[in-house]
Amino acid sequence: MPNVGRTGLALALALAAAVGLAACGGSDEKPAAPEQLDPVKVGLVTDVGQLNDRGFNHLAYMGLKEAERSLDVKGRVLESKSASDYVPNLTSLARQGYDLVIGVGFAQGDAVDAAATKWPRTRFAIIDVDQRFLKHKPENVVGLLFKEQEVGYLAGYLAALAEKRRPGKDVIGSVGGMKEPPVDRFIAGYQAGAKRAVPGIVLLNGYSRDWDDQAKCKEVALNQIARGAGVVFQVAGGCGLGALDAAGERRVWGVGVDADQSFLGPHILTSAQKKVDRAVYLTIEAVKNGTFRGGRNSLYGLEQDGVGLGKVSPKVPDADLAATEKVKDEILADKVAIPTSIAAS
Repeated sequence: MPNVGRTGLALALALAAAVGLAACGGSDEKPAAPEQLDPVKVGLVTDVGQLNDRGFNHLAYMGLKEAERSLDVKGRVLESKSASDYVPNLTSLARQGYDLVIGVGFAQGDAVDAAATKWPRTRFAIIDVDQRFLKHKPENVVGLLFKEQEVGYLAGYLAALAEKRRPGKDVIGSVGGMKEPPVDRFIAGYQAGAKRAVPGIVLLNGYSRDWDDQAKCKEVALNQIARGAGVVFQVAGGCGLGALDAAGERRVWGVGVDADQSFLGPHILTSAQKKVDRAVYLTIEAVKNGTFRGGRNSLYGLEQDGVGLGKVSPKVPDADLAATEKVKDEILADKVAIPTSIAAS
């Protein structure tokens, strides 16, 4: 054996090791890429009501928290103090590489359109906005919509039955925030359900034109109560808590919205729940499992458990509960035509 020296021996050993590895792994194969272990990052941008609205924004936040617990995702919330914060908050999350950015509420439609158009590789979801109505119709956006009219119908039906049991003329009211499609779907269903239960009932409706100032909603509700309303339905976010406060003060029924608001007191007849938390969770889950598809809407109604009545007051008779449940079955069977819009008030 020729004397190759230490340097030659080292080279020979290195060559032999390389040949051995090639023989084991196959000379043309590359090692498999490591599995992606980084968690999915989800950003949530509130509207100006922020997280303490005890309704819409809070529900979206709860959906995000559930996804963090169950799906091992990483969430972040940016609260908007004014409408001018929407675009900066949305674009900040996109710039930081978040896998999904969620805008809460109808008011963020234009902002999500602008951010999604600028960041086409980022997935976006917008609650209460039809993706088809966005200016640029970005293909990376999914609209999360609800059949508010279905649960509004049930709430109105139950409210009319409760009002019928009171002496005197049958009158119920509703207090909307802004006159926007989701708000009017709730109210249109509420009025239709009430007329189904009590055909001659008087329906009062007004708008606070505000989402946050409880005093404005309380004033509208007090005016309706003064005109004989025995039930007041709030569809005005944080502002609507003032309407429910008025109902409690005047000892009439209040109907909550979005979240189950029975915790506000025994004067809450029920709540027309809009399960934003479920919609948020399912959207995050779609990103997690790779089935997210933008350029469309996801619609949540009674059938999808996306809307439904909250806790009903124990003072409601079993006969009223049974009648309302029967109406729910008819809606699920597509036997009830429910309007989705109302005349201006």
